[in-house]
Amino acid sequence: MKKRLLIVEPSEVILEGLKSIFEGQIRFKVLEPEMSTEHLEERLLASRPDIVLVNPTLIDEPSRLRSEQPLALVALVYQYVEREQLKQYDAVVDIRDSRSVVIETLAQVAPGQDDDPKNNYELTKRETAVLVQMAQGKTNKEIADVLNVSVHTVISHRKNITRKTGIKSVAGLTVYAMLNGLIDESALL
Repeated sequence: MKKRLLIVEPSEVILEGLKSIFEGQIRFKVLEPEMSTEHLEERLLASRPDIVLVNPTLIDEPSRLRSEQPLALVALVYQYVEREQLKQYDAVVDIRDSRSVVIETLAQVAPGQDDDPKNNYELTKRETAVLVQMAQGKTNKEIADVLNVSVHTVISHRKNITRKTGIKSVAGLTVYAMLNGLIDESALL
């Protein structure tokens, strides 16, 4: 299973370079990047990344990001950063590192969540279909009719979605669906 990677970086040039490193590789699924830390904690809960590759100058206390879930924090360095600050990260990637070094560094620090099936946060295709219908404001009965399943099956899928994502509200699940590219804003109108 691919490790979910969230990149937090304000520079669009650097973001594009990082995205090109991960194109076509099989180890990581790159989530929609964050350009600031303004809503980072909510984003971590919604997207549940395995690894966060972040510019360390953006975060004062990296340890607070780990409080809700296990994840690997990797510092992306391209300017001077105090050695003591870098010790708070699981690994450091230098902007001058080769593609293979970046990928190997991230692969080594990623938590082994996918070894335990109960920690598998990936939604099934049917759960994703239910989530999209929920985000569009449909009731359990309407979702059951659209997907040609029973209402009880829809309820079971909703419980699994909540368990896997840790998000209980429909509004939160809608944000999760948008952040993960399952729906766009026009689908909600």
